[in-house]
Amino acid sequence: MREYTLKVTQKDSGRRLDLFIMDFAKTNRLGFSRSFIQKLILEGRVSLQNLSPLKPHHKIKAAEQITLKVEDKAQGSPRAEGLDLEVVYEDDDLAVINKPSGMVVHPAPGNYRHTLVNAILHRFRTLSDINPQRPGIVHRLDKDTSGLLVIAKNNFSHLNLAEQFSEHSIERKYVALVSGRMEFDEDIIEAPIGRHPLKRKNMAVGFGKNTKYAKTRYRTIRRRDDFSMLELYPFTGRTHQLRVHLAFLGHAVLGDTKYGKNSDFGRLALHAQSIGFLHPRTGKFMKFECSLPVEFTRAFAD
Repeated sequence: MREYTLKVTQKDSGRRLDLFIMDFAKTNRLGFSRSFIQKLILEGRVSLQNLSPLKPHHKIKAAEQITLKVEDKAQGSPRAEGLDLEVVYEDDDLAVINKPSGMVVHPAPGNYRHTLVNAILHRFRTLSDINPQRPGIVHRLDKDTSGLLVIAKNNFSHLNLAEQFSEHSIERKYVALVSGRMEFDEDIIEAPIGRHPLKRKNMAVGFGKNTKYAKTRYRTIRRRDDFSMLELYPFTGRTHQLRVHLAFLGHAVLGDTKYGKNSDFGRLALHAQSIGFLHPRTGKFMKFECSLPVEFTRAFAD
């Protein structure tokens, strides 16, 4: 258990508790995100003059003393495994990986081994540890979605990339094969997404108070009578967003047994083909692209 003691100065009087701690964390390069700090506060790991519980928005006062307690890395952390890994790009701050379909990104119940996290722990000397159970992981792809994913090698890069994702400034392009012949050449889908009211492991388009705004732009690039190939540009990043939006249109992704009908396509036909972002340290815009899976090109070969 690590313990930090912070003293409130006159110039910080009246500030929010979480923002004050955030500045302290940045100054001391602790690698704490704002959501992590808010979680510590709500869990009672932050006390003021030995008083708790507190709220993240609590207004602090000059001369007050704040104690912050942070547990060391959890036991049972993921183990390194020497798995095949396609590294598209690598430097001291980050790496870009081409994840295969069928690989889970991080350990979770039922999938504690053979994940991308196990692979990158073996491949890279250092990774961000903001979440010790998910080292290096800034964003995710579904298990059966293939394509590009950026990995953070340190907390500085992790926080910077996470902020770019939250600001929707990351450029992402997916390619999907969907059922049916698409009517429009291009369009925008704006439909809120939330938990399915009955199937709690599924997401669904809905308009209740527990749904969140979601936006996807698509462009039809090839058509056949029974299926189409689309380029997809997500503006937001809701869970299963692309799959849910396309199923809502009546054009589910081929091979999607969760949101579509059974098809004879051998995998989920969704691929993260390109990603672009500002390098956390240099500020230079970088963009990476990978080839389409052979299954996608083969589908139009006949």
